[in-house]
Amino acid sequence: MARTNILIVPAISLLFLLESCDSSKSATASNVTARTTRVQLPNQNNNVIKTSWPSIGCWFWSAEEFEGEGYKRFLDLYEKYSPFELLTTSLRHPGDLTDPAVHDRIKAASRYARNKGMGLVMDLDIRLARDSFKQKYPNELQQIVLFRELPANEGNTATIAIKAKGYDDHYTYGRKPYEPVATQLLRAYSFKKANGMIAPGSLKDITTMATAVATTDSVHVTVNFGDAGKGWTACVLVAVTLNTPDVFAPHLLSYQRQILQQYADAALAGACKDEWGFPGRFSPQTRDLWFSPFMARWYEQQTGGRDLLKDMLLMIYGEKDAEAERTSAINHYMELYWKRNGEIETDFYHAVKAIFGENAMSGTHPTWFPFPDKREIFKNGLSWWGSKRDLAQTDEATPFSVRTALAKKMWSPLWFNMYYDKDVNVYHKDIWRAALAGGRLNYHPLWPHPINELSASLLKDSLMMAESRVKLLNYISAASPDCPVALVFGHPAVLNWNDSTTFADAGLPIANDLWKEGYFTDIIPSSEIVNGSLIINAKGKIQYGPQQYKTVIFYHPQYDHEAVANFFNKAAAYGKTAIYVVGDWTKNFGGEPYDGITIMGSGIKKADASSIAATVMEELKAKAVLPQTKGEMHSVAGFPASVMPMAGGQLRLIDGTLIVVSGEQYLMGDPINQTFQASGHSVYFDAVGVAAVRLNTKGEVEALAAGGLKSFKTRHFSLELPLRTDLVLYREKGKWKGIVQGFTGPLPEALTNITKNWVRLRWPERYIPN
Repeated sequence: MARTNILIVPAISLLFLLESCDSSKSATASNVTARTTRVQLPNQNNNVIKTSWPSIGCWFWSAEEFEGEGYKRFLDLYEKYSPFELLTTSLRHPGDLTDPAVHDRIKAASRYARNKGMGLVMDLDIRLARDSFKQKYPNELQQIVLFRELPANEGNTATIAIKAKGYDDHYTYGRKPYEPVATQLLRAYSFKKANGMIAPGSLKDITTMATAVATTDSVHVTVNFGDAGKGWTACVLVAVTLNTPDVFAPHLLSYQRQILQQYADAALAGACKDEWGFPGRFSPQTRDLWFSPFMARWYEQQTGGRDLLKDMLLMIYGEKDAEAERTSAINHYMELYWKRNGEIETDFYHAVKAIFGENAMSGTHPTWFPFPDKREIFKNGLSWWGSKRDLAQTDEATPFSVRTALAKKMWSPLWFNMYYDKDVNVYHKDIWRAALAGGRLNYHPLWPHPINELSASLLKDSLMMAESRVKLLNYISAASPDCPVALVFGHPAVLNWNDSTTFADAGLPIANDLWKEGYFTDIIPSSEIVNGSLIINAKGKIQYGPQQYKTVIFYHPQYDHEAVANFFNKAAAYGKTAIYVVGDWTKNFGGEPYDGITIMGSGIKKADASSIAATVMEELKAKAVLPQTKGEMHSVAGFPASVMPMAGGQLRLIDGTLIVVSGEQYLMGDPINQTFQASGHSVYFDAVGVAAVRLNTKGEVEALAAGGLKSFKTRHFSLELPLRTDLVLYREKGKWKGIVQGFTGPLPEALTNITKNWVRLRWPERYIPN
């Protein structure tokens, strides 16, 4: 039998460790080879065992985890029946994170998890400490302003009663909603209308002529129009204060860090901030706008002294001859959304690193609904790309064109999608779909599902074994998928809710058309040009993270910053990336006349939305750019559909790695028995489910991974096995190292002749309910 060494994965390893934490059990060679590789923990001498990109599952705490040693049941189950190394963990039960009893319970669970070879990435979001934040900073809570209109009656007075409502999301599950704690009349205006807009010169501040009787969740307002008379309209601006921290609260970042610091001794593998932003609204109305005095100060600074409340009235109604001001006001207001939310997410990331160590994980996903439509826009302003992570993370039915783009932004070889459905059979194909676009699942339990069966809901078939097989790819995945096309959407245009031709249209139908034919496309906001993330590299090509693009489509340029036009002018002059523009650019960010198309230069090709996908595909074919796996419209759990890859096909990574996935028929994968082209060389696989290879410039094998491998051949390398074997081979410092999964007994000579350096992994056991 071959000598077994501690597994040390190549440079692609990402460790999620709390380096300052000790462990009561040291890690040894014997326990690594006896079970599935996990994120290993430092022992008392701080010796670290490295591993690959992790398998991740979700754990949601209910009453059970707070009773006795109830948290042990879930950890015992998943230590035995899953390959999970990290658990993104959140409370679905009452309790404030600042409560010492909650801290002690989380700490106990975390230490128990470490003894089981798993790390907790605990949800330490400030929304789980709303009550303590409110108590300490009662004047820094989120407000929403309701704009309610009332016409003058014959007595030149008008009255209105306004009832406030609360909001819900997963952070309010098992606890109070974001309920109103106060209402207040902020202002009242009167004006005449002209074609539905404010008539020029008619706007008057009549706040002193309005009286209000307010309660916690309602307000009754009476307005006296004075001598205005019939034909005038009043609009009252009522602020509803909610029990959740204001996004612009001065103490939000410091309090966020205080919460993290409280858990510095809890042996956590990291911390989560999930679906951050303003409270989510599934039917957002533009007459209900997020506000706070602190947001007003930011707006004033950004606009050179303008009054946010008054500008909100302009945003909603508009005024004749003030269209540029209206456009500018909306653009500045919405830019605050994504900038501030991205700042909060990124500060959380850096705080996690500072408190838990550089190898700690910052999770989970910045996506909420998760689709680039008005629901997400009024949640976070599409701040996804500006929310720092190590691993790109999304959820539910986030379009694949967003997932791959985030992987580039984060320099993340893999993306993880927190995924759920009510039917476990849906997971069976989607695990393979994800793998064909460089992704993995962050396994959310079945939902909706009976609470008492939630913990074991994913363990009742071979899903965890399939995850273990797909995970073989993690050991050699050093790059993200090669996407030759970038679709850059105009961030201001897509957020400008007064322009029905551009609002909430990030170009997804175009990306869908390209993905459907296998031309993978990254969707990126134009703000990534302004902040310097989307660049022109030294070769003159447009580049995002590690990805250099053959083609870029600039979609909806209207209202964008002039720096974007200068960027494309410069890129077009190099001529290394083909650039198309779809849409007009007649106004700049401030709403003033602007000939952006001309300024971008003659090297930019004008196109229309209906034909651009076909045009780009013809161009790529002419350049011999091969498509990847074709896709189809698909969704999960009732979310909007977008094009996702089929469950069988090929994937080419940026570094030339070839990945073959076959999962259309069987959960554990379908047969792969075929010759493929990898970096211009022929390779043959006889395997099951997954097969991957990376070659060097000479066509020599650098890394190999396959499920159920029987045979592999290239010009320089041949391997025949007596039994099908889940296998990984890779070179480290010129020497071969290997991994086998589920193999018992002596290794065959075909493997020991390659190297004596092997690690054995076991399959998760099959769960049998009592």
